[in-house]
Formats: sequence, structure tokens, C-alpha cells
Amino acid sequence: MNELPYPLSGCDAFPLKEDESRAVVVRHADVHEKPHCGWMVQSDFDGTISVVDVTDSLLNRFGLPGWQQLEEDWERGKIGSRECMKGQVALLDMSEEQLCAHLDTIAIDPGFAGFVAAAEAQGMVVQVVSDGIDRAIHHVLSRHGLGHLEVIANRLEQVGERRWRLESPWASARCKRASGNCKCERLAEQQAVHGRVLYVGDSTSDFCVSGQADYVLAKYKLIAHCERMGIAHAPFTDFVQATELLHKVVQGQEAMA
Repeated sequence: MNELPYPLSGCDAFPLKEDESRAVVVRHADVHEKPHCGWMVQSDFDGTISVVDVTDSLLNRFGLPGWQQLEEDWERGKIGSRECMKGQVALLDMSEEQLCAHLDTIAIDPGFAGFVAAAEAQGMVVQVVSDGIDRAIHHVLSRHGLGHLEVIANRLEQVGERRWRLESPWASARCKRASGNCKCERLAEQQAVHGRVLYVGDSTSDFCVSGQADYVLAKYKLIAHCERMGIAHAPFTDFVQATELLHKVVQGQEAMA
């Protein structure tokens, strides 16, 4: 069992902070219709929402020789994840039709739609923050009726009939992981607007940001990391369980099952 870092008081408003030094990304839908509870949700996509890592599945099916070496260099710390991803995407040999057909096969956690509905009913914004590919995430979420969710990820651009390029508009020179999308900066932006961020993740790309979140719902490798680093968290296996934990966070219960 893990205790919340501080007692909550239902949907009490949390004082907002002004930050003129950066552009703050906020989804404004339904802000006036629903109460603001002082929390918002950021969730990783690959392996957390989706059943498989979408980028890995594309590389395994359409990747030209050389992408595995980039993966090994990243795992050994020789290059950052942004350089790795950019190089790997350049080695994808697929048409747009093949890309879309492949993405149509990607499944998501069956309980995620219910989790989103429960969060939005509490007035919580749900944002998908990924070091993966925006086009893939948008496609998969739209197929499951979740196309309204804001997605912040690397940008996939087609530069030829079967050639692709990755752009990283959310990168940061200060990112410790040299990621294409600095999740720590994305989280800080939302803390400045909403007050508290409940972060949901599963693996290594979530290690750094989990230490900055106000509370973490963790699965897979992220569980052991949170335990090792003393990060306030609750383990979960699927989004049905995560939905139950979400209610406990909002209701301010002292213990997390």
C-alpha cells in the first residue's frame, strides 16, 4: 500500500500559477461545463494505453537493416532516444496505405475508454504524452472513439512514397534523456495550469517524469522504479483497476490499494 503525498479535499480548487516563460499547452474542451478538481491526467501511450509498442511493431514489420543497431546504441547509452527514433524512422520502408492498415491492427487496453470517461466526469483533463509517433497515436485513439484526446508526441512526416521523417517539436536541450518529447517539461506545464498531475506509465521513458509527478499509476518496469526511488505510486495491471485508483485519488483517500 502507498500513501498519497498529502491529504486531498475532493474537488477543491487549486491555485493556478502564471508562467510567461513558456507556452503552456491546455485542452479547453468542457472546462466551463465541469468542475475543476485540481488534478489532471497525463498518460504514456506505448505499452500503457496500447497493448504493444507501436513503433517497435512498425520497425519489426517495415524496418530496413540498421534499426536494431540504433536500438542497441540507445540501450547502451551511446545515443539519446531522440537520435535513436529519428534514425529508425528514416529506415521505415512502407507506404501510407501500409501504415494505416498496420495501425488498424493495434489494440488498446479495453478499460482505457472507461478510465477517460471517469476522469472527465470528475472535471479532469486527460492528455496523452508520448515519446512515440503522433500520427500513429491519433489513428489508434480515433479508431476507439478517443480522437478528442490531446496528444503530444513526435511528429511523423512523409517525405516520399515509402520514406518518412521524424520531427521533435517538443524536444528540450535540458532533457536528461535526450528525448524527442521531454515529458518532465510537459508535466511541469500542466502543474502550472491544473495544480496536480496524476501520471500513468509503464517503462523506462517514464522513469524521469515519474519523480516529478504528484502521484503515479505504474505498471510493468515503472513499478520497480517507483519502489526503488521512493516515488508515491500505486501499481496497476489494467485500466479497469486504474479507474478504481483514479476515484481514490480524487476522493482523497489516504491509502491506495
